[in-house]
This record gives sequence, C-alpha cells and structure tokens, in this order.
Amino acid sequence: MTDKTQQPPGSAASPVTAPQGGAASLGAARRETPVRTAQRGTTESAWVRWTLTGIALVFMFLFLVLPLAAVFTEALRKGWDAYWEALKEPDAWSAIRLTLITAAVAVPMNLVFGVAAAWCIAKYEFRGKSFLTTLIDLPFSVSPVVAGLIYVLVFGAQGWLGPWLMEHDIKIVFAVPGIILATIFVTFPFIARELIPLMQAQGNEEEQAAIVLGATGWQTFWRVTLPNIKWGLIYGVILCNARAMGEFGAVSVVSGHIRGQTNTMPLHVEVLYNEYQSVAAFAVASLLALLALVTLAIKSVVEWRHEREIAGVTDLPPEPPRTGTPTAPVAAADRPVYDAKHFPIEARAAI
Repeated sequence: MTDKTQQPPGSAASPVTAPQGGAASLGAARRETPVRTAQRGTTESAWVRWTLTGIALVFMFLFLVLPLAAVFTEALRKGWDAYWEALKEPDAWSAIRLTLITAAVAVPMNLVFGVAAAWCIAKYEFRGKSFLTTLIDLPFSVSPVVAGLIYVLVFGAQGWLGPWLMEHDIKIVFAVPGIILATIFVTFPFIARELIPLMQAQGNEEEQAAIVLGATGWQTFWRVTLPNIKWGLIYGVILCNARAMGEFGAVSVVSGHIRGQTNTMPLHVEVLYNEYQSVAAFAVASLLALLALVTLAIKSVVEWRHEREIAGVTDLPPEPPRTGTPTAPVAAADRPVYDAKHFPIEARAAI
C-alpha cells in the first residue's frame, strides 16, 4: 500500500511515492524526487567586462587624473619658492579670504533652509507642495550666469531696487553681499535635495511617537529627527561647501572683477591666466584642487561611516523569543508613567 505526500501550494513537482522499508525506502524516495537547482544569474562574458572596465579607467585617467596632475605640475614648474610667492601675494590672500567668507555665510544659511524645506515637504501635505519642490530644483536648470544677471537687474544701479539702494548708500552688486547672494542661489538645492528623499523614506512615525510621549517640537527634532538624518545632512553640507568655493559663473557677473576686493579664488585664477602668469594661476588653482580633494576625502569617510553604521544595525542578532507562562495584565493604575526621554518618572524621582 502506498502513501502520497501532500504537495505544497504552487509546487510544480509531481507526487512522490514513499515505498515501505524504513531508511532505505526514504533514501529511494529522495533519489526519485526531482531536485530543483537555483538558476544562476546571467552575466556578461569576461572580455565584455574587461572592455567596459578598461574604457572607464581610460576615461577617468584622461579627463580626471591627467588634468589634476597637470595642475600640480604647472604650479610647481618653477619650484616651491615661486609657488609660495604666488600664494603669499596680497591679491591671492584677498581672494582666499573672500572665498572662505562666502562659503562660511552661504553654507549655514543653506543648511537652515534645506532642513526647513525638507521637513516641510517630507512631513506635511499641503497645496502647492509640488510647486515648492520645483522651485528648489530651479538653480539646477538655470545657468549660473543667468542667475547672476538676475541679481544685477534687481539690485544694480539701473535695476528695480537700484535707486533706493543708492539713496541709502547700500551696495549689493559689485560688492561682497552680491557675491554671497549669488552663491546662496546656486547652492541652496544641495542640502534640501539630499534630505527630502531620506526623510520621506523614514516617515513620521517616530516623531508622532515622541509627541505622544510628551516631547516638544525642539526635543523631537534634536532627539529623533536629527540623529536619523545626520549622515545625509553632512553629505549635503559637503556638496554645498564644495560648490560654494568653486562657483564661477554667477559670482563673475555680480563681482565686477575688482582686484583685491571682489575676486574669489576662481576669478583670481582667471585674472592671472589672462595676464599670462601661468605659474601663479596654477598655484591658486592647485589650492582649489586641494580643497576639492579634501572635500572628496571627507565625503568618502562620511559614506564609509554611514555604511558601517547600517551594517552594524543589520548584523545585530534577532531578539530571542520570550518563554514562560504569560503573566496577568497589569492594571492601568500600576503601569509606570514615562516622560519624554523614555524614562520612568517614578524611577527618576527615586534616583
């Protein structure tokens, strides 16, 4: 007499007859059972992989590594003395100082705007939300030169606010405020665009739980939201700072190219190169390249730390199942009351 094993739902294997005979019969049944092996994923041949890898490496060498090496080679062509003399020039120091001041003002302002915009778009639903997202992406689609021209038409001597600004002796265009405004315009999407998808993916359940437990808005932000978005925030700040220090188009329109006053490092490089001072121009350009390399290194460290933190969370062992007899439910009057910091109030008072 034979017995048919019950097939699982959706199984394509035929029923297997289990003959009598103990272990030998089970072994025979296993040999008769068709075994399905996992189909190996398709992949390209070796020569295709090597060809694509070689093309990518050649492209990176020709368009990234070689120009970067040329910058440092030309900067040091006349030795270290000429290199340091080019950097110690008063106009060079003025350009370096103005670049750092512009980044120091633009990046924190974009930080505040980016966090506020990301919070508003990711956590709330309101009319005009898609329009606000489109406005945030506007600097990505508008040329920086056009952005600088907009500020000239608004704040220039013949612009909309130009006569009023001249009457009150306020200088925006061809001065430091105009450079900062133009830099803010071209860099403000970076932090917001890094945080919006991150905060949308995280949802708002943790914030709602914190508010239910009695936390205020600031406590919720500092203790719940900010720790969840810290790596994306740091990454956006790094990109924003890199763009702020290297911006050329918009700053070139609103600066006026006043040497020693409104020239940033990219503009100073252009002035030196047009005057055929190639060593000095490449020396300042190498400093910009070094700042870019430092920014790239910091970005890599941030990504590595973020991936390591995610891997540490995923590698945690699962919580063991609770064993034992179920306990009786605790009465509402006997349950501990927790404060906004998830700590029992009675225990805190006892401490």
